[in-house]
Amino acid sequence: LLPQFSGLLGTVYRRGNLSFTRDGNSLISPVGNRISLFDLKNNKCETFPLATRLNIVCVGLSPDGSLAILIDEEGAALLVSLIGKCVLHQFYFHKPVHSVSFSPDGKKFVITKDHVALMYHAPGKKREFNAFVLDKTYYGPYDETTCIDWTDDSKCFAVGSKDMSTWVFGAERWANLIYYALGGHKDIIVACFFEENSLDLYTISQDAALCVWQCNTELDGLKPMPRKDAAAEDSAARNDEEFLEESKGEEIRGKANPSEQETRNKVKYSRVAKYFFNKEGDFNNLTSAAYHKKTHLLVTGFASGIFHLHELPDFNLIHSLSISDQRIASISINCTGDWIAFGCSGLGQLLVWEWQSESYVLKQQGHFNSMVSLAYSPDGQYIATGGEDGKVKVWNTSSSFCFVTFTEHTSGVTAVTFTSNGYVILSASLDGTVRAFDLHRYRNFRTFTSPRPSQFSCLAVDSSGEIVSAGSQDSFEIFIWSMQSGRLLDVLSGHEGPISSLSFNPMKCVLASASWDKTVKLWDMLDSWRTKETLILNSDVLVVAFRPDGQELAVAALNGEITFWDHENAVQVGSIQGRHDLQMGRKELDKITAKQAAKGKSFTTLCYSADGQSILAGGLSKFVCIYNVKEQILIKKFEISCNFSLDAMEEYLDRRKMTEFGSMALIDEGGGGEDGVAIPLPGVKRGDMSYRHFKPEIRVTCLRFSPTGRSWAATTTEGLLIYSLDSGLIFDPFDLDIDITPNNIRKKLHQKEYTVAIIMAFKLNEKKLIQEAIEAVPSSEVDVICSSLPDLYVEKVLEFLASAFETTCHLEFYLIWAHKLLVMHGQKLKTRSVKLLPVIQFLQKSIQRHFEDVSKLCEWNIYNIKYALAVSQQRGMKRLADGTSGDEADLDSDSDYLM
Repeated sequence: LLPQFSGLLGTVYRRGNLSFTRDGNSLISPVGNRISLFDLKNNKCETFPLATRLNIVCVGLSPDGSLAILIDEEGAALLVSLIGKCVLHQFYFHKPVHSVSFSPDGKKFVITKDHVALMYHAPGKKREFNAFVLDKTYYGPYDETTCIDWTDDSKCFAVGSKDMSTWVFGAERWANLIYYALGGHKDIIVACFFEENSLDLYTISQDAALCVWQCNTELDGLKPMPRKDAAAEDSAARNDEEFLEESKGEEIRGKANPSEQETRNKVKYSRVAKYFFNKEGDFNNLTSAAYHKKTHLLVTGFASGIFHLHELPDFNLIHSLSISDQRIASISINCTGDWIAFGCSGLGQLLVWEWQSESYVLKQQGHFNSMVSLAYSPDGQYIATGGEDGKVKVWNTSSSFCFVTFTEHTSGVTAVTFTSNGYVILSASLDGTVRAFDLHRYRNFRTFTSPRPSQFSCLAVDSSGEIVSAGSQDSFEIFIWSMQSGRLLDVLSGHEGPISSLSFNPMKCVLASASWDKTVKLWDMLDSWRTKETLILNSDVLVVAFRPDGQELAVAALNGEITFWDHENAVQVGSIQGRHDLQMGRKELDKITAKQAAKGKSFTTLCYSADGQSILAGGLSKFVCIYNVKEQILIKKFEISCNFSLDAMEEYLDRRKMTEFGSMALIDEGGGGEDGVAIPLPGVKRGDMSYRHFKPEIRVTCLRFSPTGRSWAATTTEGLLIYSLDSGLIFDPFDLDIDITPNNIRKKLHQKEYTVAIIMAFKLNEKKLIQEAIEAVPSSEVDVICSSLPDLYVEKVLEFLASAFETTCHLEFYLIWAHKLLVMHGQKLKTRSVKLLPVIQFLQKSIQRHFEDVSKLCEWNIYNIKYALAVSQQRGMKRLADGTSGDEADLDSDSDYLM
């Protein structure tokens, strides 16, 4: 079984419009060329396993919440099912698209490109061969169209343009609606909104001006066009189409300045008010806006990171707040009007704000620059990442959210690692410090430094978590510290080049160090840090990694070769020539071919799988290679990205982009002022940022296998990608014969032959059947069944239990199974502990997660029960007091009666 893409962490928003789902509880965010769904109620994030060719610039959701249209930078569109999470149809609009919007009834959708608006029949309502059928083309604006809004009954829609005008078009032909331009602005139209159940309109321009337009006609007052006129126009349109290669649909043209005769007895708009946001003069360009029709709430975002909340039509200011110092690129309001989502593309920031309580529902941000390193916690629940922005972030693998960010480093983080107990994260940085962070109190409790300032390029911690080592780029030394005291224990010198990688043997106190001086040195911690062995290679050594059982050492060198060593005897036991597998792409500005450029490239990161049988390797390429160590052959190449918005993705340059003077990418196109783009100085790694447009280069900076053995992660230009075995439905039978069928398994369960039924279910290897067989066993008979299970199936049952724990509600029943299996077969399992370690860690991760959830719930319930008891006792005392006084009164009255 090979892992499949299962999630993207570390990037929460890139560019494009944010959209809330129909129920208002989830948010869809474009992340590069993929989309992520943030479930705000259940605190989970999921990235869909589909991708466009370039970065997504606009997303349109259907009103029923089942379909989405994703459109990339060049106008290529994907029709996506949000229920099945798959691509239904592909379409190409031939030009960049600015916005897309479905009609509220779900029958049509409109896209804006160039100076036109195109209306298509929405897919899914009728059975059609082509999902995107063009209905009408609307002409009118002179410049590019920017935004769309529909009336509530889907009769009309408004389109804003860069020519500072807004146009109201009819989805059907209306006799009393003529199409003309609404002016009144001095800058680009950013957004236009209809009032609820009305043709009244609000238009907002980039210079922070709001115009209020009143219509003299209600929506019910629109008159359908007589059929004769409509038929004449249709036949004229068909005659025009006979001479065209493809149907353009019906063409409708508006007039900028219609005559008085044409406007008589027609729908008329008049401007009743004009408001300005920047009266104080301290706000700059207005960049985005959203309007909630039911609550009349207008939210506007500015390039300075400030946003306003206004109540319309009176333009009353509710809030004016700043969320960051970066441009707010997108705003969205959910259906109830309680939550407002903001996206800042400069920082990759995503915020969901509840405006009434003034609190954050979601606040997530990726690394500002690219991620450089990652580390899994020992139980596989958390991933720590370090970036060039100097931040260390910790992500939860089950929810995909970042729950803590450490910002103490003042320069780029080069390496991160967890200690063996999983509660301490260590990070090395170019600022000359190694810092230890506590995951209980979320603080930096140790800072390790060298006598002379050094830039640390790599980091390693021993299996006990007591010894911390870091390698220097500039002094060619390795520094050793004590975790307990924070003191510098030793400085290991001997290398004649920068230290590129460090790795501790998991089973022994031996440190391996790799350097650009073409050697790997092994240092014995128990023997006063003396050099135990020096392994000499043919090229500069870039990375070194021990196998999980500590018996083998893998080394990647600058010549593209991975070598395997028996480090005890200093003997090379194998090698893989991986340069051809790396398969470099050609950058746009490269003067040589990808084949020539690949000769100088090599693997820069290595990682063994949890069982030690395979090795992952990656470098400055879009491919990650997984090799079988024993056979020394390539098992699979994972293509981590198909996003052509990144550089070095194509092996050959596109001939259409070549001119007689060279590649068109060499031309520095002007503009750039439109988005308020600051142009910093050149000299950065991610392309020449002095250019208006630059492409980040695709690269894999770090690879790590999960200790559970079920997944692996890679830090790339796109973010933190996770590939998992648990993401697909795969039929994978084991030792199958003709008598093993679901009916026979159920017969055995009916006859109460539970052990036979469980073995048969595992042979068929269908998860639901295995669950049915195991849950049919009475809890009193679990120990009998466990004792009669063959050794081969004990391992399989443990693996099933670990995966079932993540979804089951029968906690106690499955815990009984796990306990009985481990007690009865513990000694036999111990002999195969190295092989079984991933399964046991997977089981531990699942149980630990439930333990944390249940313990929190129990603590909360204990407080509630104590409070309820205290209240009931107080009330009981009062009742007793009231009761006794009442009884005494009754007795007195009785005695009076008797007398």
